[in-house]
Amino acid sequence: MRSLEGAKSLAAEKLYEGRGKLARPFIHSGMGGLVILGILLAPIIANSFPAFSGNSFAQTPAPSAVLSSTTEAEMETATFVSDKPRAEIIDYTVQTGDTLSGIAQKFGVSVDTIRWANDLNTSISLKPGQTIKISPVTGVVHKVKKGDTVYSVAKYYGSDPQAIVDYPFNTFTNDETFELAVGQILIVPDGEMPQPGAPTRQYLARQTPDAGTVVASGTFVWPTSGRISQAFSWYHRAIDIANKSGTPILAADSGKVIVAGWLDNVGYGNRVIIDHGNGFSTLYGHLSKISVNIGQTVKRGDVIGLMGSTGRSTGSHLHFEIREKDRTVDPLTYLK
Repeated sequence: MRSLEGAKSLAAEKLYEGRGKLARPFIHSGMGGLVILGILLAPIIANSFPAFSGNSFAQTPAPSAVLSSTTEAEMETATFVSDKPRAEIIDYTVQTGDTLSGIAQKFGVSVDTIRWANDLNTSISLKPGQTIKISPVTGVVHKVKKGDTVYSVAKYYGSDPQAIVDYPFNTFTNDETFELAVGQILIVPDGEMPQPGAPTRQYLARQTPDAGTVVASGTFVWPTSGRISQAFSWYHRAIDIANKSGTPILAADSGKVIVAGWLDNVGYGNRVIIDHGNGFSTLYGHLSKISVNIGQTVKRGDVIGLMGSTGRSTGSHLHFEIREKDRTVDPLTYLK
């Protein structure tokens, strides 16, 4: 037994001493075997997944082949109108079959807007190749002359000076007084070319009823009386109701006052925001006086302040917004 144990110990010692010599040949032999196995299995794997085969790549059309499916004529005549708001007046080349109404619909402006910008009358037909100017919004494009002011331009085109000031791409040499530079182009949103003998366009808001309820109903009454001097649009997410300074401003629905004051010394000026507790809130801007405090509740029809012209304003009016959760909606679809 001792001789057997001695032989085993001797063999183990020899293997221990030679472990470094055997490790490298063993590793090299193993790696070589894996390479050979990969070469043998590669065709089988390729046939099992045709998406990775050479033929499938060959069948993928080249970018030039895709582009060739659109003819050069189609590329030349196609007109792509961006959904983003435009700041500038653009030139449009009339295509065969174009009509004033079709072009107006394509660019989201009125037919009259195109006519006024290009001195066209209703009897003139468009000709292919003709270049016409397209205003970014419905209204009038005005080139400022000496003596022009925001107020005189608005009055001439039957618009409201606040609409001109609020249009984001109109610029002024003085943002405090809204001074204009001679020769500059001014966009007059919703303005109209004056017609001899035509009556002045006005919208009358109904008088708000005095009765109200302490529970928000989701039905909004008119917050004041006057005329709508500026409608809801993508750049003016509210309606403006103009009247003399001091006209009472009423809560359009019951709720809790969450903002009351002139927080930033610009913009809305004195304003009140009421949370109606049902996903809706309302904002009342440019007030001359505020009659409520943050945290108090109001009933629909309660006086919350007086109309004024504080903040970025050109005259006495109420800037009125209805907000549904995170979006601002057109008040005219909710007011009763």
